[in-house]
Amino acid sequence: MSGMDLFERLEALMPDLRGRLRTGSELKEYTWFRVGGPAEVLFSPADEADLGYFMKALPADVPVTTIGLGSNLLVRDGGIDGVVIRLGRGFNEIKVEAGNRLRVGTAVPDVKVARAAADAGIAGLAFYRGIPGGIGGALRMNGGAHGTETCDVLVEARAVDRAGNIHVLSVDDMNYTYRHCGAPEDYIFTEALFQGEPGDPAKINVQMDEIAAYREEVQPIKSRTGGSTFKNPEGNKSWQLIDAAGCRGLTVGDAKVSELHCNFLINEGDASAADLETLGETVRARVKETSGVQLEWEIKRLGKPA
Repeated sequence: MSGMDLFERLEALMPDLRGRLRTGSELKEYTWFRVGGPAEVLFSPADEADLGYFMKALPADVPVTTIGLGSNLLVRDGGIDGVVIRLGRGFNEIKVEAGNRLRVGTAVPDVKVARAAADAGIAGLAFYRGIPGGIGGALRMNGGAHGTETCDVLVEARAVDRAGNIHVLSVDDMNYTYRHCGAPEDYIFTEALFQGEPGDPAKINVQMDEIAAYREEVQPIKSRTGGSTFKNPEGNKSWQLIDAAGCRGLTVGDAKVSELHCNFLINEGDASAADLETLGETVRARVKETSGVQLEWEIKRLGKPA
């Protein structure tokens, strides 16, 4: 089935859809690496109810992939079959609630959550200033920085499942471990409720400025990168193992291991997803050879090769 065939099939099945359905959208437009092939069909739901309607009507044989702000993502050059769901404007609300709580849509960038908490005098969420990407990804990856993780501040999350049902999961239901969430893979997170504590906005802003300055000093944040490439193995730091394996500055085509922070891969120009993935696998092989440690990808790799 071509993308247009699937597009027309879905349009016919979902007459009351309010969100935007497109075919042939290049996913490189949505990833920080600026690589990746097309989505067979791309869907941007209007809101949670629209997403539920879409999922309920979606035939069981159509695969679904959800992407967020594309920071921690490598989409392969052949693109992604089926439907790619990208949450946007209907999921970007931030509400301050009583008891130092913040209710946030999952399309909100992490940095905006940190800023909103600071403005409201809510301490404990400043670490989000140091995480590239959006809250949906932070929920799915147990995103963390500077000694705090999502599991430390989350009260509950809302999600829509493959059948279109809405679930509310407590932080315990999420079954979090390091950079991993144990909630069902087919759940699409729509909202998060965070718990902070009373704080002084001025002090929180100083803390956030320090986090931002640290990131700029030690990470290639102005380059086309996907953030931390590999998870830190227990008792080790990935960048140190990569450095010891002689991989700092290593290149494949226009893909390069950052010289500033060697757990970051960079697209220096016209790198393909294959270049970046080949470079990552080369780094893994060299680290295994030199240290015996098998690095695990932290970046999500999706789709099919060209």
